[in-house]
Amino acid sequence: MNTKIKILLAEDEVSLGIIIKESLESRNFIVTLCENGEIALEKFQKSNFDALVLDIMMPKKDGFNVAEEIRQINRTIPILFLTAKSQTEDVVKGFKIGCNDYIKKPFSIEELIVRIISLTSRQQQVSKKTNYTLGEYQFNIENQLLTHKSATFKLTNRESLLLELLIQHKGEIINREIILNTVWENDDFFSGRSMDVFITKLRKKLNLDPTVEIINSRGRGYKLIG
Repeated sequence: MNTKIKILLAEDEVSLGIIIKESLESRNFIVTLCENGEIALEKFQKSNFDALVLDIMMPKKDGFNVAEEIRQINRTIPILFLTAKSQTEDVVKGFKIGCNDYIKKPFSIEELIVRIISLTSRQQQVSKKTNYTLGEYQFNIENQLLTHKSATFKLTNRESLLLELLIQHKGEIINREIILNTVWENDDFFSGRSMDVFITKLRKKLNLDPTVEIINSRGRGYKLIG
């Protein structure tokens, strides 16, 4: 692998978690290990990862609960359940929640690696999309151009990242903290003020189409409709 894949691993059995972490890191992965679901969710909200590997039976928040909350934030990041819960109803529940793969314990590290690479490769193909249609607008990510039949806007890098994130989650409220940690890479007061300014700038550029709107959900975040 030329680019290291960043994995969030949640496993409450410490010895097993360390073995998985060390095995993956020896194969050029970057692994953040969490001992329970609550910590895993906190880490996810503060950093960017390429895939999640979640045990199901964990204290504080189990893997199902973690996956459900993450899917409210991010619909596309690959989620793989790694668990001893092997009943058919558990597998079905996992896929209904939105997991992409399910490995039952005991398992081989080689199988885990192959499945992670497969999931992230598919996700990278999806992420290569460079053009979006938004109402009467066309948005080209590569050139950072927002085009309407009556005007073309050259966006800054941060405007482009912010608009892409809103488009990818169109119709959903994205929490302020998620936007800040994704686009500004921190969620301090000054970044929050900066985000509000950038939202205002995007709104002005999008007002040529009355069906497109960035809605403020007070105390929560923003939602793009159109």
